[in-house]
Amino acid sequence: MPKRGGLYAKARSGDCEHSIYKACRLYAGGFRLSRCSALHIGAIICNPLRAFLDDLGLAEALRLAYIVRTPAASHMPETGPKSAITIRDLKAFSELKMVEALEKEVWGVSDLDVIPMTLAVATREAGSIWLGAFDGRELVGFAFAFLGLESNSLMLHSHMLAVRQAYRDSDLGYKLKLAQRERALALRIREITWTFDPLQSKNAHLNFDKLGVVSSSYKVDFYGPETSSVLHRNSTDRLWVRWPLASRRVQDRLQRKEHRTHALEALATLVPLVRFHAGGTPERTDLSAALKRQRIAIEIPSDIGDVEQRDPALAREWRLATRWAFTEALAAGFFVAEFCRTVRGKQGPGVYILEKGTIEEYVPELQRAWA
Repeated sequence: MPKRGGLYAKARSGDCEHSIYKACRLYAGGFRLSRCSALHIGAIICNPLRAFLDDLGLAEALRLAYIVRTPAASHMPETGPKSAITIRDLKAFSELKMVEALEKEVWGVSDLDVIPMTLAVATREAGSIWLGAFDGRELVGFAFAFLGLESNSLMLHSHMLAVRQAYRDSDLGYKLKLAQRERALALRIREITWTFDPLQSKNAHLNFDKLGVVSSSYKVDFYGPETSSVLHRNSTDRLWVRWPLASRRVQDRLQRKEHRTHALEALATLVPLVRFHAGGTPERTDLSAALKRQRIAIEIPSDIGDVEQRDPALAREWRLATRWAFTEALAAGFFVAEFCRTVRGKQGPGVYILEKGTIEEYVPELQRAWA
């Protein structure tokens, strides 16, 4: 066993950082980890440090691992009215109180539907990932994820992500998801899950087109028929999505590689199971014919929020029609593979593309055990 004094002092002082970093890069080969993420893996897993951490005792070892792993705050240019955004881990009680206020502002929820402060503190202390996006000292976005199981494998479930209205055109939601991905890979977690309203076109575009999620699960009234939020009055149906972090599909999306050609070619020959009819109403087509094909398309309005404000009854029609289409298709062995927000260069109804088969066949990395 190594003596606590020398190696401990070196680790605290950063003298052994370079060797830890090199070992971690070799250990994590194949993943494009940041220096901070590699150091985190090194502090927790690399064999040269294992005995050292054991000798320190669990509490002190975890404390040192956290010191080594904590990512430096990332500064990103902001195209909005303010100069720079910093994404970092939330640590102080006062920062979690800011989250409470932002929940109420973004979703308009009552105290009943805000995460209790005692639970927020407990989950943070137990290892859940709380990330904040700051403009100076002002919290303008946050993301919260906790550990869970998906197909008997450890994953992170991203329960909440919110961005203040004035910052929603700055890709801040995307940047918060990338920060979650970095933290997860540093913990050797290969998958993040979350839910979103399938009628929300902008969220579908972010999740499928930019991040590369897939889905085979539709949850009817996931949070009940409604919540205190004005955004949750048209039921709370959700798609449960899976984000295979180290898959080729996700890496290609993050590198902005072209992938829409195949999807657009498929759409050219498909009659949507639900399609945008004259006057903006949803039209259901022949289910039996759709289920015989290899692909199914489901259209949604480009802005369901606007529909909900102008005509709540019409928004309800869209909910019931798309609920029918998704549940029938998924039960018949399809999964949600893509979403297209624009077709032939024109903004219009968004279109989901569902493929027949399994997610594991479509994303082979989900079949592999973590090495």
